[in-house]
Amino acid sequence: MTTADNELDRREAAFHRWAPYFLLGLGSLLAAATAELLTPWTGQRVAAAVLVVAALAIQLWWSWSGRLHRGPNAVSVTYFVVRWAIASALTVLNGFFSFYVVAGYFDTDETIPGRRRKRLALFACTIPVAMAQTGGVPFHSGTGWLVFLGLLIANNLLLTVMKHFADQQEARSEARATTIAELEQAHKENAALQAQLLVQAREAGIADERRRLAAEIHDTIAQGLTGIIAQLQVVANTSDPATIQDHVGRASDLARHSLGEARRSVQNLAPAGLSYDGLPEALRKTVDQWSERTGVPAEFTLTGTAQHLHGEFAATILRITQEALANVSKHAAATRVGVTLSFMDSEVTVDIRDDGKGFDPLALPARSGTGGFGLEGMRARAERIAGSLTVEAEPGFGTAVSARVPLVLHA
Repeated sequence: MTTADNELDRREAAFHRWAPYFLLGLGSLLAAATAELLTPWTGQRVAAAVLVVAALAIQLWWSWSGRLHRGPNAVSVTYFVVRWAIASALTVLNGFFSFYVVAGYFDTDETIPGRRRKRLALFACTIPVAMAQTGGVPFHSGTGWLVFLGLLIANNLLLTVMKHFADQQEARSEARATTIAELEQAHKENAALQAQLLVQAREAGIADERRRLAAEIHDTIAQGLTGIIAQLQVVANTSDPATIQDHVGRASDLARHSLGEARRSVQNLAPAGLSYDGLPEALRKTVDQWSERTGVPAEFTLTGTAQHLHGEFAATILRITQEALANVSKHAAATRVGVTLSFMDSEVTVDIRDDGKGFDPLALPARSGTGGFGLEGMRARAERIAGSLTVEAEPGFGTAVSARVPLVLHA
């Protein structure tokens, strides 16, 4: 229950407690002001005074004992009946005491049990009210009785309509309270489900991190060792000292570069090329180094306005490019390669094209234990950051690999 609901309940309880006193005081004040006109005889005034004192006494008793005997029960019914009898007798003496009778309209639900009994109690309260509206009893003509009956019916119709709307409002309030309780329960269940999902996401993240590290190790150590082996094979097949020195130097450079990459990958940092350069410059250096190492002419092209990408997105594009170039050197037998980095309104693309022997994308062999991560690894990298990878290839007509990732800028 909210603070506003608690405050509303407190005010309602205060109203039910003090309303009878106010209505009794108002009726007494108006009766005293009209005593000479409505109660001219001394006996009537004494009777009214005695009944007012009795009414005040029963109100004080109920204020004290009502907390101990919360209704509806036999005690509350007794209180209601006695109060009605006193209020009716006062109304007979002076019609302004009908204000005190109205107190029964407000606390019937708290004092009278049963739906039919509540209606009967409300009907009983309308009798002295209608009597006061007709100027009191006895009626000296049939017209007086007809007016009394008409007012009695009118009062009950009005009271019935008001009670109907009040019941509907209460039903809506109860329905809202039930809905709120159900929402709170659903919120608790959602919190438990969210905690479970967080555990599952954490476990999935661990598995994804393992795959990422495997891919990183493949990109650094495996590709570096492949390049080193290629350089050493050249050394093994030549006796020219200059050639040997050149290729041994390249092998040493590759070993140092791969060692640095491996250390950075384990530390979950971006590729070494992105430590000091932006993505366009890092790609340009990667393409130039690959071309120098393989002897295959390669050209890098930048389109659009370069922007500072988020580290994970820049690293993904660089790794995909490195893997694609590694595949070209191992499988394509290409004579020319082109790499294009494009910045667009909402995405970044990198295209790696070669004029090699190509292949049939639908007839790829199953991945072996000694092979690289290949196309599936590149596709997994792109999809991990809500990107995509497409491959266009045909035997004898080269290959085009295109990766698209969202344009997420560095914070």
